[in-house]
Amino acid sequence: MTRTSRWLGGAIAGLVLVAVSGGPVLAADRSKVDQATRRVQQGARQIGQGHVGSGFKQMFTGIGHTIVEGAKYSGRTVGEAFSK
Repeated sequence: MTRTSRWLGGAIAGLVLVAVSGGPVLAADRSKVDQATRRVQQGARQIGQGHVGSGFKQMFTGIGHTIVEGAKYSGRTVGEAFSK
């Protein structure tokens, strides 16, 4: 295994871990966050199967959606916590 492919594999694994590591919070709807997280995982699987171009596109699009939806989810969750 070459140095570049090890680095790439480690970077992908790290991104997937970051994307999936949002632990459970309160009762806000997190279905959109889960959908975006699944998109990242599917992209990473495609890269592992040799479909690098489409896999990267899907993975990085999923990362962007995960960030956006995660921020929305966190904002609603914090809002719910302070309204109680």
